[in-house]
Amino acid sequence: MSPHRQKIEMNELKTRIRSPIVIAVSGFSSNVGKTTLVCELLRQLPGWEAIKLTRGHYRSCGRDPAGCCVSDLLRDEPVIRSGREANYQVGKDTGGFWDAGASNVHWVIVKDDQVAQGITQALARIEADGVIVEGNSFLEYVDADLTIMCARSEGGTIKSSARSVLSKVDFLYLSTLEATPANAKSQFEQFRAGLSFPIDLAQLATITHDDLPTVLSRIHGAKEGRALNLPQSAPTFGDSRKVGESFHTRPGRATASG
Repeated sequence: MSPHRQKIEMNELKTRIRSPIVIAVSGFSSNVGKTTLVCELLRQLPGWEAIKLTRGHYRSCGRDPAGCCVSDLLRDEPVIRSGREANYQVGKDTGGFWDAGASNVHWVIVKDDQVAQGITQALARIEADGVIVEGNSFLEYVDADLTIMCARSEGGTIKSSARSVLSKVDFLYLSTLEATPANAKSQFEQFRAGLSFPIDLAQLATITHDDLPTVLSRIHGAKEGRALNLPQSAPTFGDSRKVGESFHTRPGRATASG
């Protein structure tokens, strides 16, 4: 075997060995508690890293450009800002991840056609046992070990990017502005019943903040499975192929049509 081929195989082996547990936190829309949930999980998972995926366009988003637009940051290749000096800012999502105890934070800034490349490059930088990724669109290219979709119990908009990945969701996490965790689920059911398009969530585990121990138990189970070398399919990436099911048993998945 040539030295060049040996080097390639060693790099591939290192990648498989350090393949992190990937937890995805997605959302029906903006302001549904995704960042808050990521921070809650990071506090319970010391040493883990976090990825924030931001898609941008070469135009104004219609909101405060200084507050949310990233059009001036877009380049011909994905932009990845890793490390505290590169992305810590008080009041921003990445700053919140650092404050919650992340060992490293990676901010991925991409155009629509750069999502697969950007998330691949970001995951290659992960050195921790696990990483929490906030975003929707990357799930078209990565099959995470556990996927949580966030929604407001009061309802609201459901983005097309969220509907397109519902089949990959393990938990529907309901945050609330007014309702208590006890009645959040019934409140959300009222919202769902009034939707103009069908969305089947019957087989999806719906949870609230009170159920976070269940989520953490699943995550710790994934960690133990890796340690015991149980059968698994490490996340792989590509523009045209999807990743196989991960090693642990998943609950039912939701579907959407229309």
